[in-house]
Amino acid sequence: MKNALSISALLLAMSQQHPVLAQGSADALIKQAVAAQGGAELRGLKSLAIKGDAKFWEPGQSFAPGGEPRFLGDATFDVTWDIAQARARTVWDRDQKYPEPVKLKYTESVLPTLGFVTDEKGSQPMSSIRIAAHQRELERASPWLLVKAMDDSANVRAAGTQRLGQQSLPAVSYTEGGNTFTILFDRKTHLPAAIRTRDDDNISGDSNYDLILADWKTVSGAQIAQSLSYRINGIEVAKLSYREISANPAISASMFAVPPAVQASAKPPATANVPYQWVLRRIFLSRFLDSDNIIFPNGGGLKLVELAPNVQHVEGGTATNLIVAMKDHLVIFDAPYGELQSRWVIDAAKAKYPGKPIRYLVLTHHHMDHTGGIRTFVAEGAKLIVPVGDKAYFEKDLKSPHTIVPDDLQKKPRTTEIVELKDQMTLKDDTSEIRLYIVPNPHVQTMMIGHIVTGNVLFVTDLISPRGPIERSEATVAVGQVLRKYGITGTTIAGGHGTTAKQSDIEQTLAAN
Repeated sequence: MKNALSISALLLAMSQQHPVLAQGSADALIKQAVAAQGGAELRGLKSLAIKGDAKFWEPGQSFAPGGEPRFLGDATFDVTWDIAQARARTVWDRDQKYPEPVKLKYTESVLPTLGFVTDEKGSQPMSSIRIAAHQRELERASPWLLVKAMDDSANVRAAGTQRLGQQSLPAVSYTEGGNTFTILFDRKTHLPAAIRTRDDDNISGDSNYDLILADWKTVSGAQIAQSLSYRINGIEVAKLSYREISANPAISASMFAVPPAVQASAKPPATANVPYQWVLRRIFLSRFLDSDNIIFPNGGGLKLVELAPNVQHVEGGTATNLIVAMKDHLVIFDAPYGELQSRWVIDAAKAKYPGKPIRYLVLTHHHMDHTGGIRTFVAEGAKLIVPVGDKAYFEKDLKSPHTIVPDDLQKKPRTTEIVELKDQMTLKDDTSEIRLYIVPNPHVQTMMIGHIVTGNVLFVTDLISPRGPIERSEATVAVGQVLRKYGITGTTIAGGHGTTAKQSDIEQTLAAN
């Protein structure tokens, strides 16, 4: 304690007289933080058993653009964490509220060389990107992170002062295993206040992803944070609260046994191009496709499906686009995921309809899984048509720096026109006619659907998703009301997720209350 106080006093004096020098004293900041966490006792924490509760939110699924993050659900978890061997086994019991209420029970096992998920159907190997994301987050939250940094000073750098909410905190950066963590320190307790990475987000671009540590308690002589808040650009997306925690539990030999079927097909963790935010937050949303292809399953792919002359549905991915060929240009509906899908769609559209530029990108609503790729279309010269009230949200997206993973718009900056649809609009020429309608609905504040009159195809995102039986709901009734209002009959409904459905086959789900 005397040494820790001496270091603290020295740093205080340095910060008063030589603030730049104090910020650069990275090794000293780490040493005093390790001392505050328990010093040598930290090395004695070879493993932990943790039981706790969790909550999840998603800002990219908010009801209004830029509004309150959507609450996704609650969970309990039971972790056996072999810190010394870099292994963790987490049993999840999730009460998902959104996108639809469902109970989920599964176990995630992460080892240095592989990972797998076990549920009532058996065990399946994780994708390489999922393993890498889990491994990074285990390292971020590890009680050994600062001990490793203290032992590996060659990979530690001063990071000056960093903003955390209204605070300005001293920080260091530590690079370990290909990941760079920026560690912010509490000025009073000297404990780590936050552990930050710089991540790419399809909507926000270059982003701070922070683990905020709080509610420190003594566990076997060491200080362990019992409250872990994960935030993207200051917005909370996950909150873990430890209820029970014990040090160095007995770990059975079978705890991390890898099933033979998993061992035979397991992949190693990805070492580059990991879309961390997509992986983590789609898991929180219970919509993660556990594939290294990211947007389509192993063995699958994107494809064009012609629904009518000059109308192509992009199917095979987690979300879809619709391509409509006009006389001398193209209109595209939605921009799922990010540049990966947008680039494929642009190239496929050019090949199918050579010489026709993309004039409009129609965005049905603001949710991230349907708009993460808009910047690529803007880089191609497309104008945007968006629901009323969404313009400022998309303007911010287009202005956000994307330097961590540079996209086409970052490389070739340009501006575009954004048109807000207040009620209805018609795009028409000698070849095709498209009518756009605002739909009052329970999913988002403002949503539009598109009726391609020539071909009688209706593009509907989220309110109807043809991926199996379509049950009647407030969302399907909302679509039915628009169909009746505008006299649309016999249409083919192309989903923003899945494939297609015939209006005539789902009349009961569309019927008025």
